[in-house]
Amino acid sequence: MSVDAAARILDAACDLIATDGIDEVRIARVAQRAGASTALVHHYFSTREELLEQALIHSFERAGDDRFGDEGERERGSASEELALAIRESLPAPGEQEREWVLWVELWLRAVREPALRPVATRLYARYREWLTAVIRKGVESGEFDVGLDVEATADVAMALLDGAGVRALLDDPGMDVDAARALVGRTLAPILGIEPSALS
Repeated sequence: MSVDAAARILDAACDLIATDGIDEVRIARVAQRAGASTALVHHYFSTREELLEQALIHSFERAGDDRFGDEGERERGSASEELALAIRESLPAPGEQEREWVLWVELWLRAVREPALRPVATRLYARYREWLTAVIRKGVESGEFDVGLDVEATADVAMALLDGAGVRALLDDPGMDVDAARALVGRTLAPILGIEPSALS
């Protein structure tokens, strides 16, 4: 199996999901976009559903590798600096992050209709939660954040804020663009963490 060919097909499928929606994606269009034959696509993915599922997993795991990294890669500064970066990277800023958000919303919608996809969404959410939890725990252990903080509950609050504000920003809500969403998340989390909101700006 050629990893490059399979990845090219998955990238093409992700592009089409992001632009046209998951229900409009067809094997022939994926093949054309990837510069491959439909036979090659079927060689790697026996059905359209398998291709779409693997494309979503491919996109999120690649983004997760870049964004979440491992423990060493996360150590880029103070906990406040890392959390501010996490907030910025978790919102639909124009470009790649917005594309990832569109794919994420497509996965949400499809998982609602197709329970078989829910474990995929759950696994990706778990990785996201682990990343935020590690950043918050670092601040507690260093004394930068409130030492009595419930780390996991705070990560859940952060995820809820990011999801809610992020959807509004993705929809071009005039009252909640990406900058407003980032400010809202920072302003809400700062008192919980025991720091000034400016530390998360």
